[in-house]
Amino acid sequence: MIIERDLTPYVVYSGDPVLRALEKITANKARVIFLVDAHGHLDGVLSDGDFRRWVSGGARLDVDVPALEAANTSPRSLPIGSSPAEIAHAFGSGIDHVALVDERGHLVAIAINRADEFRIGRHLVAQDAPTLVIAEIGINHQGDIDLAKRLVDEFAAAGADVVKFQLRDMEALYRQGSTGSGGEDLGTQYTLDLLAKYNLDADGLVTVFDHCADIGIDVMCTAWDPRSVDRLVDYGVPSLKVASADMTNHALLRHMAATGTPMVLSTGMSTEGEIRETVEVMRSSGVAHAFLHCQSTYPAPFKDINLAYLTRLAELTQTPVGYSGHERGFHVPVAAVALGARIIEKHVTIDRDLEGNDHKVSLLPGEFAEMVQRIREVEEALGTDAPRAVSTGEMMNRINLAKSLVATRRIEVGEVLTPADVDIKSPGRGLQPNAYDRLIGRTTSRALDAGDFFYATDLGDGAPRGRDYDFRRPWGLAVRYHDIEAMTRDTTPDFLEFHFSYKDLDLPVAEVFAPYADGLPMGFTTHSPDLFAGDFLLNLASEDDAHWERSIRELQRVVDTTREMQQHFRKPADDRADDLGPVIVASLGGFTTDAFVKPAERAEMYARVAAGLARVDDAGVRLCAQTLPPYPWYMGGQLYCNLFVDPRDTADFAATYDRRLCFDVSHSKLAANYLGMSFAEATDLLAPHTEHLHLVDATGVDGEGVQVGDGEIDWGVLAQQLDAIVPGASFIPEIWQGHVNDGEGFWIALERLEQWF
Repeated sequence: MIIERDLTPYVVYSGDPVLRALEKITANKARVIFLVDAHGHLDGVLSDGDFRRWVSGGARLDVDVPALEAANTSPRSLPIGSSPAEIAHAFGSGIDHVALVDERGHLVAIAINRADEFRIGRHLVAQDAPTLVIAEIGINHQGDIDLAKRLVDEFAAAGADVVKFQLRDMEALYRQGSTGSGGEDLGTQYTLDLLAKYNLDADGLVTVFDHCADIGIDVMCTAWDPRSVDRLVDYGVPSLKVASADMTNHALLRHMAATGTPMVLSTGMSTEGEIRETVEVMRSSGVAHAFLHCQSTYPAPFKDINLAYLTRLAELTQTPVGYSGHERGFHVPVAAVALGARIIEKHVTIDRDLEGNDHKVSLLPGEFAEMVQRIREVEEALGTDAPRAVSTGEMMNRINLAKSLVATRRIEVGEVLTPADVDIKSPGRGLQPNAYDRLIGRTTSRALDAGDFFYATDLGDGAPRGRDYDFRRPWGLAVRYHDIEAMTRDTTPDFLEFHFSYKDLDLPVAEVFAPYADGLPMGFTTHSPDLFAGDFLLNLASEDDAHWERSIRELQRVVDTTREMQQHFRKPADDRADDLGPVIVASLGGFTTDAFVKPAERAEMYARVAAGLARVDDAGVRLCAQTLPPYPWYMGGQLYCNLFVDPRDTADFAATYDRRLCFDVSHSKLAANYLGMSFAEATDLLAPHTEHLHLVDATGVDGEGVQVGDGEIDWGVLAQQLDAIVPGASFIPEIWQGHVNDGEGFWIALERLEQWF
């Protein structure tokens, strides 16, 4: 069960309209809402069933009447101090949410009848929640409060969700007091000697717990005896830990459970029969709990760990399960997460040479941080059991590596396709080979030359084509040198945006535009390559001087080529082009291969970019830094991007260094999703510094280049913001592979954008 004290999702005021209550019922997915007065007094409860009874009882269906009119005004409730067993007894007959009230009837918590999830402090332990990672400090503080605080700080910074300690009342715990006697076995005497030197009493631990609260990390503690349980509960620890040694100590378990504090139990040193007995004890208690698989040897041999038991433990307990590890390294906990562990507990230290068994199997701060990172990566990689789909990166590789159906000869409109007309060739830009049987026998709706790709539209009624469009701002199309004619056959954009490959920069500009002796009847912008010969990725933030210098030279080549192109266009791209020259869009770098840099390091990286830009002669052009996604795709692989991602520091860069931006709304929507930021807020920050727009949709944190209207962007809201902040900025629809099939993706995007822009 969960005792939920965050009441916001579950409460409305009694005078709020029924519609408001129904909206909250839908949002919290609990099918119930509690009604309180202005002072928080519980007035009633409204469930789906209550609403149906109200409607079927002849009530006038008016969702604007006060919710209390439709509610059950005699809800089931219990005093806040009720035992878990009492609360468990209150569930049933379709009731899975019970109000917990104080002595004056104020709603202070809600008990939720779920065994598969519960909370430890600020953290939800559940199948679809991030793994709870516990740094087990234990007695590795060596009895030193200052060292204990240092350990807390180190492992909070290393990514721990919770730090854990141990509390023993030595006089109550051991049969011969806190020091034992010479008659004890060697192992026991060794343990007693360690505890005598390094045990922190309750007052000492409370000082450390207060420090945990000050820095914002949750704390757990293993209670070895009833007195320790009571002291910890009086303090208010969010969870009690049961050591493997106490798995069979049912009296202690019942004492813990009676407090209602969530419990986490380790199963080391126990047989399955003993685990089953403890499971029954915990079920009958009604308290929220989880079990950890554990091998209680120090260090644990890999052959004895038996991670596969996690699955069986989950079946036996029907609760969240986790893993408490005493082996060397951290690869076993990472594997445990892949097998379903929702809690990971690992011993930690700052020095493995300190006295005590636990230090030898403990992780240092850097190792713990790497374990947390690997756990989060595995969680990401686990995904869901949804039907298999092709990722963005895979799609890029599919284009490059797969095969397509292509024409073997010149084919005119109206011909019936035969096997002799169709071949299978790379790359995979066109119709996949598995469509061969559906293509043969169809009548063509367009002419093809030998080697042309067939597309999905060749299986239907044909592809959309360009036309004259009506926009409030200058608009253009992304092109390469070779497809100018194809992209302008049916429409005349205000400008063309040339997306250079690094080989394009080697071509003589005069020869490229020789077919257009009178100049093209529009303006132009350009887009720098990201990748250059030799797998060289342009990066003006690079700390490597040679890489930085080459990035400057390559960007200068783009600028020089752009200036040389100006004589071949008869119109400016926009109102500012006559005075300031054509726009150049460039991704300026800030990439890393393995992880993001710390936010504090970005300012220096931006300064490095600015210093590189100062070396570029950009007179007569508008060199714009493109906003970037957190996880950019390059040649079918993914990197981490640190600069021009967060709208806050991107706007600061633009303001500090007087630089303009190309606002790629897909990239920045992905960034906003990653940062948990409103995209409207991101737009408000970026638009004032924007010279040029790339309009394209996005999904998640790395789904870029999505067709307009098929992703997560609210285009109506975006259009209003851009019209208000940057009404004259030019744009192109930058749909990924939009140029394929004579611009099919671009025409669809422009058709949709016309209603907003």
